[in-house]
Amino acid sequence: MGFDGLVVVSDPYLQRRFTQTDLRALQAQYAALRDASPTGRLRLRDLPAAISGLRAGAAKGGGGDADEKENSAPDPPPPGPGLTDEEWASVLKAVARADERPHQDASFELFLRVYAEMQLRLKAGKKPGGGIARSSSSSAAAAFLTAATTTLLHTISESEKASYVGHINAYLAEDPFLKDGLPIDPATDHLFHITKDGVLLCKLINLAVPGTIDERAINTKKVLNLWEKNENHTLCLNSAKAIGCTVVNIGTQDLAEGRPHLVLGLISQIIKIQLLADVNLKSTPQLVELVEDSKEMEELMSLSPEKILLRWMNFQLKKGGFQRTVTNFSSDIKDSEAYACLLNVLAPECSAKPSTMSVKDLLHRARLILEHADRMGCKRYLTPKDIVDGLPNLNLAFVAHIFQKRNGLSKQMKQVSFVDGLSDDAQVSREERSFRLWINSLGISSYINNVFEDLRNGWVLLEVIDKIAPGSVNWKMANRPPIKLPFRKVENCNQVLKIGKELKFSLVNIAGNDIVQGNKKLILAFLWQLMRYNILQLLRNLRFHSNGKEITDNDILAWANKKVKESGKHNSRMESFKDRSLSSGTFFLNLLSAVEPRVVNWSLVTKGEKDEEKQMNASYIISVARKLGCSIFLLPEDILEVNQKMMLTLTASIMYWYLKRPTSYSLDSENGSLCETSSTSTSDDSASESSIDENGAR
Repeated sequence: MGFDGLVVVSDPYLQRRFTQTDLRALQAQYAALRDASPTGRLRLRDLPAAISGLRAGAAKGGGGDADEKENSAPDPPPPGPGLTDEEWASVLKAVARADERPHQDASFELFLRVYAEMQLRLKAGKKPGGGIARSSSSSAAAAFLTAATTTLLHTISESEKASYVGHINAYLAEDPFLKDGLPIDPATDHLFHITKDGVLLCKLINLAVPGTIDERAINTKKVLNLWEKNENHTLCLNSAKAIGCTVVNIGTQDLAEGRPHLVLGLISQIIKIQLLADVNLKSTPQLVELVEDSKEMEELMSLSPEKILLRWMNFQLKKGGFQRTVTNFSSDIKDSEAYACLLNVLAPECSAKPSTMSVKDLLHRARLILEHADRMGCKRYLTPKDIVDGLPNLNLAFVAHIFQKRNGLSKQMKQVSFVDGLSDDAQVSREERSFRLWINSLGISSYINNVFEDLRNGWVLLEVIDKIAPGSVNWKMANRPPIKLPFRKVENCNQVLKIGKELKFSLVNIAGNDIVQGNKKLILAFLWQLMRYNILQLLRNLRFHSNGKEITDNDILAWANKKVKESGKHNSRMESFKDRSLSSGTFFLNLLSAVEPRVVNWSLVTKGEKDEEKQMNASYIISVARKLGCSIFLLPEDILEVNQKMMLTLTASIMYWYLKRPTSYSLDSENGSLCETSSTSTSDDSASESSIDENGAR
């Protein structure tokens, strides 16, 4: 499992149907098919020919390299003998939703639905009408389709496992709950057993981003029952999303069973976040040394931490007279030459004889690099063989740790005018974080690192809108990145605002160019309306309780007060989402206890009178809500300051979790409150359900 994170799938069926390796292989095939199209588009009606082309291409390709086969995508021929045209039409009819038309662009998830349905039919060996299909061709096709995505399935890198185990042993050795189980032996599968109760993973998240989980909410008894373990896993997954991990394709059952490839994938993401925590301008303002003007500053702010790390490495290599540019953490550093130069620039006093570059044997040279790093006090994270083999994940970890220990940047930050915009006020910074994490949880193809920079071309906003309001984007009129011409970005942003008006957003005095220019206030205002629309639509889509009526902020407020009152807390009430009394945390604790009485440990709750008590309650509320199954992105400060937007999202996420349970509710048309009814209906949630809840209803 790599540091690049997991492939996000929001459809629960697809989440269970495919493994992460399946999804990566299929995502590569999907992208290749789309790019190979003369129009750059892949439509629903094109999928039969495209998928048949994958099968035909594999048949022609014979054995070949697994990686090469996994990513190949030849020009698709007409549907082959695997399924007839009539059968393909039946497949498309079975998977297409009411708002999906043959001429519209096929999303990755639609591609997956078609692929999965075709696999099922081929494997069953039957035609849609009940007759027996052509056994030889169907079996051959089914064999290919299975092999194409399962050849590499559950293999894990022993080098990566050993590296992550070393990290855990080093950083968590003194943890009072875990110390009896540490150190973990990397030569065994003990890692996958010790994570089965969820405690280690929760602790690892707090190590990566301190304070994410209130450890009072973790179940830490010596012997945990299945319910308590599930609570820990739910808390872990929702907290992982809240620090930037993509975990949509991992469920609590996967963690409970200790599935190696999924556990290792999650651990790799968490460790990556810890190691790259300082690789940004906010944490390390000295990185301004890497830029010369405002244009380069904008570019730096939009880069991922990995790209910034590469840029930093090349900056230091240039000081040492290194002639090549390092563009990756794999092939470009296999020969250790870049490492030798980097370490000599950062820590020349730690050099030793013989000099690294005088050694011709690559393994010996790599060994000298690690010895040099040892003298600098850097953890290894990899072996000489890992360097020579060019393992990108472990090389990234190694370079990130070098950056943490000694980045070689000037402590005297140069004074330049174009860094003035970096000092956002706290609330703007918190809101940017919340919206960024929310967008990344939706399952769109883009991953954003900075809201104000990454949304400026309009493309990501169109992806978000298409996820929460399917069919509203005219993709024929959209300009796909990279976009060099400014007016093309404006065109995208104008379409964003046009759709916003159709969704009845308040868009007074905002133009497409405001988004292109990175107007923070207007971007945050638009994102809030998108998030609020998503929340209300998810609640409305639980049709069995809303009867198709629009859900309003007042409905959410009335429901919360009603639940708390029904639990016997007659004096606990919120007048609005701006009610200053919410800062004590008491109301939200009462609400959480009302929807699930056993989830709040009242012996840990304070009166919420002093600032310190309020802080403790706020931290506990967030962790308890995540433990319950709510996917939320607020911080304790949002509760302390009664951030109206975050109070609404918190209440709505609790409401959404509660209403998804088997007992349903209907909207009382007289007073706008939600009344309990008896129903056996199941929810029909939108594709963006992951933005509110992934684990609460497993």
